[in-house]
Amino acid sequence: MSETTAPVPSGTVIAESATPRGRRARIALRGLQILLALFYAIASALPKLIAHPTAAEGFDELGWGSVGMYTIGALELAGAIALLIPVLQSVAAMALSALMVGAFVVTITAFDGENAATPLILIVPLALIAWARRSSNADLLRLVRRRA
Repeated sequence: MSETTAPVPSGTVIAESATPRGRRARIALRGLQILLALFYAIASALPKLIAHPTAAEGFDELGWGSVGMYTIGALELAGAIALLIPVLQSVAAMALSALMVGAFVVTITAFDGENAATPLILIVPLALIAWARRSSNADLLRLVRRRA
């Protein structure tokens, strides 16, 4: 059988296979990563890092002030950049998911649930990326062990 007509064996991750379907899945997943990275960098981190009044207002209301705002903004920016680095992509998606869990809890408890759906919606593609790119975790672990 040729590569284009070969069935995908059970247990094979489509996003890593050499079939045309696998290539399309890899391209779609990479596009999703780029889209999320742009969202986190521009729409989420940037307002915090430039102390836009809407961002500052929310953090002041929480009592976290500018330190909290800049910290969250820096974490989001770091996550956005790491989503684009192959060896960090799965870890970045997991870290951003954890940040979104925290954002959900804060919106429920401090802001009466206003916009609480946004972090939950963002967790879905982040979880997909973390799972589909999980092989990069082994690569990262090898790099860390080599340097230790």
